[in-house]
Amino acid sequence: MTATVLKCGKLFDGESGELRQAQEILVEDGIIADIGTSVDRPTDAEIIDLGERTVSPGFIDAHVHLTMDASTLPMQTLGSTATKALTGLSIAQGYLESGFTTVRDLGAMDPETPTLDLRNAIDAGLVIGPRILAAAHIISPTGGHGDIGGFYPTRWDIPVSALADDRAEIRAAVRREHAIGSDWVKTVNAGGYFSPGDDPAVCTWFDDEMEALCATAAQLGMPVAVHTGAADACKQAIRAGVRSLEHAYLIDEEGVAMAAEAGVFIVPTMQMTQEDLQQLEDGTLPDQAVWKFSRDSEQILASQRLVAACDAEVVFGTDCGMFPFDHGVKEFVALVAAGLSPLRALKAATSTAARMLDREDLGRLRPGACADIVAMPGDPLTDISVTGDVDFVMSRGRIVRRPAHH
Repeated sequence: MTATVLKCGKLFDGESGELRQAQEILVEDGIIADIGTSVDRPTDAEIIDLGERTVSPGFIDAHVHLTMDASTLPMQTLGSTATKALTGLSIAQGYLESGFTTVRDLGAMDPETPTLDLRNAIDAGLVIGPRILAAAHIISPTGGHGDIGGFYPTRWDIPVSALADDRAEIRAAVRREHAIGSDWVKTVNAGGYFSPGDDPAVCTWFDDEMEALCATAAQLGMPVAVHTGAADACKQAIRAGVRSLEHAYLIDEEGVAMAAEAGVFIVPTMQMTQEDLQQLEDGTLPDQAVWKFSRDSEQILASQRLVAACDAEVVFGTDCGMFPFDHGVKEFVALVAAGLSPLRALKAATSTAARMLDREDLGRLRPGACADIVAMPGDPLTDISVTGDVDFVMSRGRIVRRPAHH
């Protein structure tokens, strides 16, 4: 049995609205065994002094693409499955060191399953990395956001996403995702900004198709995440029974009210908009994105303010892979800039995200929870930007980063 005692200056437990002062955490065999002003010290316990730091549950990023690189997507997609998995492992390990102990990967753009293989290798202890929950492929209509065939000459047929065009094909695609071991079903019901030949303002599934997808997933016990944009597409997805709206770029007041009423989580990926705005200003936004983003940028920002002010559950997700992973932690600042309180932003990456993932053992510091723990100088409830200064990371009870003085 291995034991560690963390001496915490301040402690955010993932749920309460105040930081607890001068707490200690006893970790045994990867699990939090006790928390209090003083805890038992087993004879072999390592004592780590984090007295000048705020200790928090490890961060959860609920929307990443470990095996995708938007800057070279057409060519990168042609790489081998092994190349993607190994590159994704390196990226995942770097992201873990910045405080992200759990990620949800929503599509690999590969005919095989590099993210599931990576998840399984980490779970088995073969390699070190953040916990991964994954949807292996993106279920998309032909010509929809998940169909990147428009990047290639028309004679090419590269099966990198799961294309389906009627209810039978959709059900079969969901069943395949279940059979290969995906944790989530990922679909798209509106176009995207970086994909060619589609439009975020246009809904791309018929109602009966979206309903068939969600009903099949529900029968198999799988939650559905949907990339969505247009207000009508957001509402279609909520009515059909998705668990999370990804981006919800153009959601309106009725949409956020419906999400709150239905208990649907919103993952608004706000930092990505800041990245896109900067690229638009710099003239580096891909051609297929310029006209769409130029048209919609003000509405996207207005929709983000609606999300920030609404009663629906907001979850931290970045869409990293579409922009560099070392910018992912900036999502905290983007959420607060849009109107979330620092407390709600922190919960979005801890307990609220864990609720969406249906993982009671994550996102909270309490006895029995998994020992995914991070620490940072300063007080994130008064200055959310200190989330970018994490210098201690424990993942499943294993210390993967220590402050410089240790």
